[in-house]
Amino acid sequence: MLFNILQAVDTTALTSAAPASQEMNFSLIDMAIKGGWLMIVLLILSIMAIYIFGNKWWMIRKAGKIDKNFMKDIHDMIHEGKIKSAIALCQKYDSPIARLVEKGIERIGRPLPDIQAAVENMGNVEVARLEKGLPMLATISGGAPMIGFLGTVSGMIEAFFRMSTAGNNIDITLLSGGIYEAMVTTVGGLFVGIIAYFGYNYLTSQISNLVFKMENTTIEFIDMLHEPAGR
Repeated sequence: MLFNILQAVDTTALTSAAPASQEMNFSLIDMAIKGGWLMIVLLILSIMAIYIFGNKWWMIRKAGKIDKNFMKDIHDMIHEGKIKSAIALCQKYDSPIARLVEKGIERIGRPLPDIQAAVENMGNVEVARLEKGLPMLATISGGAPMIGFLGTVSGMIEAFFRMSTAGNNIDITLLSGGIYEAMVTTVGGLFVGIIAYFGYNYLTSQISNLVFKMENTTIEFIDMLHEPAGR
């Protein structure tokens, strides 16, 4: 009989615990919906951040791909007088480095300061092209957490407003539910901001490395033009 009583107690405990465990299970989608309309803004910002990062990463990756013997081949062609072949070789690569050299080759025959100025101007254009979109990524990294905090503050205001209008029937769920909904936007904003922040810094470092290669190529090309023709 004692065993039957214990079994009945266990069954009752499990039955009462089941709804509680079911209530504790929630998905990220449910949590995002609790955040309100500001979560839609954060979703749009996250899509923009991922798109910008992916697009710039692919562009930088493509821009850095060039044959290690590229400058050696250009050197040989220029000193052999094969200017058209050198330009054709530059056009073979979709790279800022190749476009810099191509611009310099097209100016061969003019004074060296003019050639150097043309190459440097082309370099500025290429750097601006590489950096296009990064200001937006930086804005998202700083703006997304602020939007999240805005949602938190507005959610807290709503929670306390509910409590003030509840009168004597104040329930702890009025406050806890509002705080829960408010904190969801903070988590979402920080999540989007962190992704955009790390993505921005990574792309900036990769662009800096590519700009360093472009500067070295410019110096090498100008030095090449200073060499005697028969060398």
